[in-house]
Amino acid sequence: MQLPRTPHLTRRDVLRFAGLGAVGLAAVACGGGSGGAPASGGATGTAAAGQFGELAVQLSWIKNFEFAGEYFADSKGYFTEAGFSSVDLVAGPVASAEAQVIQKNVHVGLSAPDATARYIVEQGAPITIIGATYQKNPFCILSIEEGTPIRTVGDLVGKTLGIQAGTNQSIFAGLLAANGIDPASVNQVVVQYDPAPLTEKKVDGFMSFLTNEPFLVKHKGFTPVTLPFADNGLPFVSETFVVLQETIDTQREMLKAFLKAEIRGWTDAVRDPEGAAKLAVEVYGKDQNLDLASEIEQATAQVDLVRSPDTDANGLFTITEELQDRGIAALGAIGITITKEELFDMSLLDEVYAENPELKAAAQ
Repeated sequence: MQLPRTPHLTRRDVLRFAGLGAVGLAAVACGGGSGGAPASGGATGTAAAGQFGELAVQLSWIKNFEFAGEYFADSKGYFTEAGFSSVDLVAGPVASAEAQVIQKNVHVGLSAPDATARYIVEQGAPITIIGATYQKNPFCILSIEEGTPIRTVGDLVGKTLGIQAGTNQSIFAGLLAANGIDPASVNQVVVQYDPAPLTEKKVDGFMSFLTNEPFLVKHKGFTPVTLPFADNGLPFVSETFVVLQETIDTQREMLKAFLKAEIRGWTDAVRDPEGAAKLAVEVYGKDQNLDLASEIEQATAQVDLVRSPDTDANGLFTITEELQDRGIAALGAIGITITKEELFDMSLLDEVYAENPELKAAAQ
């Protein structure tokens, strides 16, 4: 049986969608630490060794720097100490994280609020977001000094912009709507994910991730200029943890154990971007032929998306009420009407930090 194709794939789903048999968790989560690094140490906390069994997590992309926290949590044994017998970090996406979670192929999927919200609103999917790795979404319009630099949303008017088909077009439309810009005032052309049209000056701006394509054009000898969506009307979070409501209801302690291990892993990733990059290059993404220098640059840039004054005050992955409200408004700008109660459940993180206050202090 093959997972159904879905129109709500994320920016990166488009490149990797290949379909996956609904093999179930037992088959997906075979062999702990699928990245290749053995979990070190046994259960040293209050969790009994292996009490939660195998854990499967659907990543949102290939095993590169973006999942540094997961690599640390696995390689340092934090998942084991939290009570998991093994962990499978599923490179992806072979299908959307939401589809994988709904079909119970994984326990947790990494996604973004716009994709999750669409599943909830349009399909009635019983899923929710329990935390966010990125406090800011990484979308931006990338331009170059050597071409036509785009520094403000007003600079978009009259420009030719390369936007990837599908979800990215909807998100870009939301950026225009949030800033009162007439879509007819910009010239949109469909591009792929390689920024060559920008460096070849076929477009003035290119929709990209802050942590990715700007470094690619820099290495080609150009000076990148970025216009972040999060700072210009679309402040939704990203790399969110998506789970079934059923899992919250029936395996709450397991999910809290997952969050505890993730917090420890991402605390290390924030402190040690170089170590994170090495794990990606030398262990978990070894088959991707990643460049260490580039991964270090990107892992370092990623820290500013993960850590914020809010996370310093409240803990990693938390989403303040204000940020939730702003995110809901941003989703409305791209045509998705949903309430924060329907999309977010921060109660598990609240409990984790109440029960383990040292985790919050460690991440500051």
